[in-house]
Amino acid sequence: MEPGHWPSEHSDALREHFLKGMSYAEIGRQINARFGTAYTRNAVIGRAKRLGLVVPEWMTSPSIVPPLPGEALVSPRRSALANLNLPPKSAMKPAARVKLRCVGVQPRLIELVELEAADCRYPYGGDKDGEEITFCGHPRQPGSSYCAPHARLTRRSGAASARIATPVALRLVSPA
Repeated sequence: MEPGHWPSEHSDALREHFLKGMSYAEIGRQINARFGTAYTRNAVIGRAKRLGLVVPEWMTSPSIVPPLPGEALVSPRRSALANLNLPPKSAMKPAARVKLRCVGVQPRLIELVELEAADCRYPYGGDKDGEEITFCGHPRQPGSSYCAPHARLTRRSGAASARIATPVALRLVSPA
């Protein structure tokens, strides 16, 4: 017998067993026992598809997780294929607004080459391609690279040092 060629008696037996609700593996075993063939489960599935036999909904494997109340019973294959290109539901929710921390400091916007040792090094700009990065330039706090407002901004909000209120003194320096 050639591969892919099923005699009409074998196809008729396939239809008969299929209508009884047997699994494809069991159909293959029955046909093999009856006709002395060696059809595999996949060969039986392929032939059933070519014959136009459709698997009834009750023959699909049940979901591992039981459906929630009000949820329709859907084949796991169908549900997986339907959502194949969709992002997860959590990605579809609008993002929560983030409250940005900021300070009321008017930066001097000094370039890196113009910064002096005592100037705040808090960066501004550089977000867009080709945008120049400049720095705050106000007098920095002792032991920090930043002025007092920027030093508080860069600390974690829950840190004990951030809760200590320190006065902010800025000296106005005119750009050169």
